[in-house]
Amino acid sequence: MAGGSDAMDSTANITLSCARCGKTANLQYDCFKASWSSHKSVHMKAKEEENSDGSREGWLYCAKRGQSRSPKLPHFDWTGGLRPYPISPYRVVPPHIDRPDWAVDGIPKIEPSSDLQHVVEIKTPEQIERMRETCRIGREVLDAAARIIRPGVTTDEIDRVVHETTVAAGGYPSPLNYHFFPKSCCTSINEVICHGIPDARKLEDGDIVNIDVTVYYKGVHGDLNETYFVGNVDEASRQLVQCTYECLEKAISIVKPGVRFREIGEVINRHATMSGFSVVKSYCGHGIGELFHCAPNIPHYGRNKAVGVMKAGQTFTIEPMINAGVWRDRMWPDGWTVVTTDGKRSAQFEHTLLVTETGVEVLTARLPSSPKVYPWLNE
Repeated sequence: MAGGSDAMDSTANITLSCARCGKTANLQYDCFKASWSSHKSVHMKAKEEENSDGSREGWLYCAKRGQSRSPKLPHFDWTGGLRPYPISPYRVVPPHIDRPDWAVDGIPKIEPSSDLQHVVEIKTPEQIERMRETCRIGREVLDAAARIIRPGVTTDEIDRVVHETTVAAGGYPSPLNYHFFPKSCCTSINEVICHGIPDARKLEDGDIVNIDVTVYYKGVHGDLNETYFVGNVDEASRQLVQCTYECLEKAISIVKPGVRFREIGEVINRHATMSGFSVVKSYCGHGIGELFHCAPNIPHYGRNKAVGVMKAGQTFTIEPMINAGVWRDRMWPDGWTVVTTDGKRSAQFEHTLLVTETGVEVLTARLPSSPKVYPWLNE
């Protein structure tokens, strides 16, 4: 507050005058009174615009990994131009929907202590069929979200589409309340690497946005994500997104029985670095099935220490996160949003995969009906 008096002293010799009548400020009350109705309407319009941006009742900033809310933007040394916005209240899942054990209190019970954190499960034919169904739903949910991407749409609106489409298919959005995550999907914009929280921010022309969807259906999870262009995106961002897509495709191409899990990172790292990009090291792919996250861990960087060999019947994700600048990351005060340390952009793609006797089946593969959003797929 002490700065206030300094500001007044520095303007002491400045004479303000009314733009309408030309009188000095202390004599312009009549003009102010006569113009009050139109002046007030300016404030009312600004208030309406503020509310339309999501700063409405019940919308607050996420804090403490989703366990708390705050009315104020936190103080932080932001690495790029993006800032968090308030988030909407929890979305409701109908009572008839089967849900994972964290849905009510935010705490997974079975997953952390399961033997499958250390042993890679070989799925039964019945489990594989359930995985196929769930992953197909996940693909349709992600496609529904992709269709609404355009400048002016909020990431909260994307979350609403993900939530409603998942529930309509009879599924539960796995991220919702997982370790207290407050939303039904992750939306990661520009310098956000992963785990961005959908909020009131409107997408802007030139943004890139990743949407990460996981569906829980018939007792199993299906996980996938894609990075999309918002309006007219610069060439550097297009190259980053295409390279990330290619990294995933090249990694999938080597999946078959007998291949070491650590080879995945070598393939991804080689392609990314040859293109002038870096590979995030803090987050990796994972086993998936009746558990959301389990063995094996799938690092995406080179010279990693991943153990194990692929066998038919295993299911896991590959989800490279590729940065335009350095690979290092930082966490926002919300405890979830991971961003690049240099503020440069990051992109990601993910599929859930099944190792077959002869190779690989992409359980979350794009469908003929999937939106045609990647120019390189149409060439």
